[in-house]
Amino acid sequence: MNYESIKLTIDKKIALVTINRPESLNALNAQVFTDLDNVFDFLKGENSVNCIIITGSGEKSFVAGADIKEFSNYQKEQAKELSKRGHDVFLKIENMNKPVIAAINGFALGGGLELAMACHIRYASENAKLGLPEVTLGLIPGYGGTQRLPKLVGKGIANEIIFSAKMITAEKAKSIGLVNEVFSSEELLIKTQDLAESIVKNSPQGIAKAIQAVNASESEKGMEQEVEFFGELFLKEDFKEGVSAFLEKRKPVFS
Repeated sequence: MNYESIKLTIDKKIALVTINRPESLNALNAQVFTDLDNVFDFLKGENSVNCIIITGSGEKSFVAGADIKEFSNYQKEQAKELSKRGHDVFLKIENMNKPVIAAINGFALGGGLELAMACHIRYASENAKLGLPEVTLGLIPGYGGTQRLPKLVGKGIANEIIFSAKMITAEKAKSIGLVNEVFSSEELLIKTQDLAESIVKNSPQGIAKAIQAVNASESEKGMEQEVEFFGELFLKEDFKEGVSAFLEKRKPVFS
């Protein structure tokens, strides 16, 4: 499939989605949202893919935010539609049936950080800078940032990042739990690929349910969901293969 603003490659059951607008530091615009929406629809049902990495083109930026020129003259209802569009696409990523890893290779600001937070795991390069600068424009984060950031780092730190609009370093982001690991720019994609390769060896059916269970952890019914998913997996082929492999002292081969 062809996309205007992103590149897609698939190898060894791993999809690499690269936002490709280097002239604007990979800023989010309507076309990027359309392409992300379409590529994740495709990848959800693509049997040759069990894990997804998302990154930005070039060496400076993951995604440097939203394309402000595109919405500078919006009125209230247009702005609400813009926010809802971002919410819908990022929720699709968060609820993806396959792990999505953000390889943050530079600036992750505003909508860029919100995109990274919608992913299940975040790795960053040493030169990455992260932040939510929306209040400098008289706005607030509009693509889920006010909701996801407190869950990741706690309410107090989230307030500090949002209210101050300051960028933080990758190491600071790791220390507060915003990113999992930090690597050199040269190592970032290699280490992210290594993680993805370790993930795709495991049960796709188990991982899909694990994503649902973890996403339900904030809900009052999270525990009930875990019990239900645990039971459902006993009926799946991956469970039969995993148990057989364990009893036969061999490595499982999942579809």
